[in-house]
Amino acid sequence: MSTALDAAEIRRRTRELLATHPPATTGRTDFLKARFDAGLAWVHYPAGLGGLDAPRSLQPVADAELAAAGAPDNDPRRIGIGLGMAAPTLLQYGTDEQKKRFLRPLWVGEEVWCQLFSEPGAGSDLAALGTRAVRDETGDWVVDGQKVWTSSAHLARWAILIARTDPDVPKHRGISYFVCDMTDPGVEVRPLRQITGEAEFNEVFLTGVRIPDSRRLGPVGDGWKVAQTTLMNERVSIGGARVPREGGMIGTVARTWRERPELRTHDLHQRLVALWVEAEVARLTGERLRQQLVAGQPGPEGSGMKLAFARLNQEISGLEVELLGDEGLLYDDWTMRRPELVDFTGRDAGYRYLRSKGNSIEGGTSEVLLNIVAERVLGLPAEPRTDKDVAWKDLAR
Repeated sequence: MSTALDAAEIRRRTRELLATHPPATTGRTDFLKARFDAGLAWVHYPAGLGGLDAPRSLQPVADAELAAAGAPDNDPRRIGIGLGMAAPTLLQYGTDEQKKRFLRPLWVGEEVWCQLFSEPGAGSDLAALGTRAVRDETGDWVVDGQKVWTSSAHLARWAILIARTDPDVPKHRGISYFVCDMTDPGVEVRPLRQITGEAEFNEVFLTGVRIPDSRRLGPVGDGWKVAQTTLMNERVSIGGARVPREGGMIGTVARTWRERPELRTHDLHQRLVALWVEAEVARLTGERLRQQLVAGQPGPEGSGMKLAFARLNQEISGLEVELLGDEGLLYDDWTMRRPELVDFTGRDAGYRYLRSKGNSIEGGTSEVLLNIVAERVLGLPAEPRTDKDVAWKDLAR
């Protein structure tokens, strides 16, 4: 029997998992733990950390076998920040102990993660952040500051956190990267009510929060480099998610078009066809991007995908509201919900229209991403940055 890590071997290992842990009689969490331990969680990760050191392109082989057998998934939309941002950062910069401690419960969904990056005075200019981490006589860190627009902070056990550890150097150089326990004393989570009436975002206040040095990722002062891994993976996870043909929002509008012929007009038809083509181009581009990821970490191309995702979602949701006419103006509930995930498909058109407005802000504003694409993909001259060599403490605020 061949043990080469090809599609046939992945199928063999998947069927062996299903035979020893039948989904019909195995508890959901127990099955997911067994899948992780079998290396079928993310096959491109190292052996022992949920993977098999196999090509990333083989993951759909395992996923298809498991889905056909009715095996549970790990609810990826609920734990997307952990899967798409925390995990690849831990993999690249974490110690062996950190990887063993965090990756398994992260992938299984036992521990939800959030991202403590943006601040009221450091959004698009994230490197200007002012949250401070000061090392005490024990070698651990004491953190004080405020973060904002933190998705799922009210559900999270852990957070990836960047804080300023040296105010005497330029802003990009005095930052360190930590894993913060959201249950620790001094962590306060407050809801932010959105235009949808929900509160999936939060502001987080950190007051004297103690973080052991063992939960630092990367060298002291090198947190901006670590954060770039997180941010690049974030943009790929938002803009490059795998969807079937005519999946996502374009599928919702296309179904309405087919089922409600009385709503059709020539102008709306032309716009729908154009957006359908753009959505299909974006889907195929995402497939190509994921193929490139086989060779390593994502690059700035993910920013282009995230840009396309935001624009398409906003244009498609706007078309849907117009297509539905008066029905598109209805909204089902303005009470403040605290959802576990963003639900673009299970709510009405009004919700999708309002929620998509945040797509061009979250995960990097479209304006910042345009600069990244211009400078790092197209090679255009960088815009002037007069604060590049100024110590953070001397910047005007």
